[in-house]
Amino acid sequence: MARSLPPEDAARLAGRDVVAVERRGKYQLLYLTGELVLVVHFRMAGDWYAGPAGDAPRHARAVLEFTDRTAVFLVDTRAFATLTVRDRGAEGLPALGPDAASPSLDGGTMARRLAGRRGPIKPVLLDQAVLAGLGNIYAAEALWGARISPYTTASALPIADLDRLVEAIRATIDVARHDPRRYSRGEALGRLAVYGRAGEPCVRCGVAVERAVQAGRSTYFCPGCQTDPTGPPEPARVVNPKLRGVRL
Repeated sequence: MARSLPPEDAARLAGRDVVAVERRGKYQLLYLTGELVLVVHFRMAGDWYAGPAGDAPRHARAVLEFTDRTAVFLVDTRAFATLTVRDRGAEGLPALGPDAASPSLDGGTMARRLAGRRGPIKPVLLDQAVLAGLGNIYAAEALWGARISPYTTASALPIADLDRLVEAIRATIDVARHDPRRYSRGEALGRLAVYGRAGEPCVRCGVAVERAVQAGRSTYFCPGCQTDPTGPPEPARVVNPKLRGVRL
């Protein structure tokens, strides 16, 4: 893993019971007896797999074994995930913005978080201090759902657009909650509207999906129905003739 668990920290976990599990943004917190917390960050490709102890799957980076001979394995093909043992109340998390899945999130909250942010909206959405829990794929999908260009200046978005963006974020996360397959392993790419679909027709308007790089990350978007009201007018685009006139 990107950060190995020191042997002395692993020893502190022995004999503890897991009493609660909580998510904060992209972090998972496992609360243990003895006032300890195991802080997990899955990064891009990490995930837990349950199975019999001693039967580790490929790319297992860590294992938690239980007294009933079952285990959960932290599987990560890229070995970027991290595990950290902390005392309860001293989890050491960075400053996080409101949770992207919070029912209380609304356009007004987003406007306050984006105030003064003059960069394009897509990279800003990945800043966990602005909004916690949103990753690269979800950000691209939510912007498509809200019909917002990834190049739109973050602070220039009106409340109506931000309300629409919040609803799109919520819908994107809700779909993922009901389907545990991971995008990072290519298992669920079929349900994505734009991510990974460069050159394919947009399922909403038929214009070809484009790929760009923003802040070192891939951005997928439809230039036909994700327009930037803060930038110059978009040039005319050719709609896929097979979808012309199709009601979407």
